[in-house]
Amino acid sequence: MEISSILLQLLGGFGKSMGIYFLTLLFSLPLGMLVALGRMSKKPLVRGPIIFYISLMRGTPLMLQLIFVYYMPYALFGWTLSPGWRFYAVIIAFVINYAAYFAEIFRSGIQSVPTGQYEAADVLGYSRRQTFMGIILPQVIKRILPSVTNEIITLVKDTSLAFAIAYVEMFTIAKQIVARESNLVALIVAGLFYYVFNYAVAAVMNRFEKKLSYYKI
Repeated sequence: MEISSILLQLLGGFGKSMGIYFLTLLFSLPLGMLVALGRMSKKPLVRGPIIFYISLMRGTPLMLQLIFVYYMPYALFGWTLSPGWRFYAVIIAFVINYAAYFAEIFRSGIQSVPTGQYEAADVLGYSRRQTFMGIILPQVIKRILPSVTNEIITLVKDTSLAFAIAYVEMFTIAKQIVARESNLVALIVAGLFYYVFNYAVAAVMNRFEKKLSYYKI
């Protein structure tokens, strides 16, 4: 098979991989913040289940979570699994998994801000929302950016796990080509796709970090 044909096939799969990537970030980042706030709640009925959820997501493999989410409608309700359900199962599994990791990152960032800043903002008449959005959150973003960058780079590579429920993204296509052609060219090209995209992500995040350098920690 010619390299141009391999590239065209992998590009189609790369688009699906990026769909997983961007949708996961779109939903898991805000969900992670909500989970982090719940994790810090003083109410045991709120904090307890969230601690268990985070522990479960971080303590079990993402591949296992993918398989569980995919088969859950059939196992619980006997529903027929349509081909389109694979995509939704991938997004749900990725979002709930990454939200747990982001939640712990957000929590560590929020709790690292000295309590004196909250007290000073209260004295100056700031509301809790104004304090968090205008004073605390910019510092939190600066503090957690390296950890968030690591997670979103890992996410690029983790999109390949979608093959576990037969969702045809780039890695699945590369495996199919290798099995059919009995050579590793497709896997090498797929690896270059992952590497170049990760390099671009790291460069963008590094630039973003430099723009926030005026928040001295």
